[in-house]
Amino acid sequence: MERKDLQGLTIEELKQFAAELGEAPFRGKQLFKWIHKGARDFSVMTDFSEKLREKLQQNAYIGGVSVEKIQHDKKDGTRKFLYGLQDGNAVEGVFMKYSYGNSLCVSSQVGCRMGCAFCASALHGLVRNLTAGEMLSQVYEAERVTGEKINHIVVMGMGEPFDNYENLRRFLELLHHKDGKNMSYRHMTVSTSGILPGIRRFAEDFPQANLAISLHRAEDKGRSSIMPVNRAYPLAELLQTAREYAEKTGRRVTFEYALISGENDRPKDVELLQQKLTGMLCHVNLIPLNEVKETGFLGSSRRRAEEVAAQLERAGIPATVRRELGGEIDGACGQLRLKEKSFENHSE
Repeated sequence: MERKDLQGLTIEELKQFAAELGEAPFRGKQLFKWIHKGARDFSVMTDFSEKLREKLQQNAYIGGVSVEKIQHDKKDGTRKFLYGLQDGNAVEGVFMKYSYGNSLCVSSQVGCRMGCAFCASALHGLVRNLTAGEMLSQVYEAERVTGEKINHIVVMGMGEPFDNYENLRRFLELLHHKDGKNMSYRHMTVSTSGILPGIRRFAEDFPQANLAISLHRAEDKGRSSIMPVNRAYPLAELLQTAREYAEKTGRRVTFEYALISGENDRPKDVELLQQKLTGMLCHVNLIPLNEVKETGFLGSSRRRAEEVAAQLERAGIPATVRRELGGEIDGACGQLRLKEKSFENHSE
């Protein structure tokens, strides 16, 4: 019998696994609770007999990611993790401290195939999807190495979450389970570049969770030039789907808008953005673009970002300038990139 990876399994699947081992189904529920406490070794499961622990060791393991390197931005407390995967690939994640609690930026894919021109994650294309267990393990490994609880998650790391919808759905459901981490859906945010079928499914499956849409331009030609996804799902369709999402769920949509100097921060760009969003239940999160040398784009100044926010607010569109976190460690928006698993051991 090949050893089974238990990370990312549901309670029902773990009950079935326990039964296959000749154990009572309630052992599956116990396993689930241990896994969601962050356990990676059966030896710590003290409510199991030694014989059962040995049986589990012979027939199963608890997989996931491992923290291989940590970069610490001492200015704001942000930490960037390089997570090693069992197949030799690696992804990145970012731990951020806020007044309302700790948030973790979670990756959903190794690389990305969306091809956004300003983003480091897409430089080498898509390698593969992450499993629900690998996504879940990012949360528990971050808690283990920091010694702090994660209160919120944002699926805004490497990858397009709706390009990996089934694994995303399982991950969110597992994180929410009352016998697991029991995280409220209201504390979960998923960001998409604009995959319309995914937005519609997300509204049905997770009406209490938060949706963020990477917008970045308010007209088709310009958006298509930096975000190829716009060719498949044009702006008018995207904005209509966002309106339907807000009407269906009663929750506002967050539009991420990375300000690129001379590209989308001119007065005419802001006026067009204002026109497109007026009357919608939404919020605009303005992000002075973080530098990725390979893209050739430069970010707007924070002062310009504040001016844009003020203009949108005057028009009745809630807007904020994102607090800049992790800039010293390339942990900010758009800076997470694909790396080979050939790096030094983790260090503070």
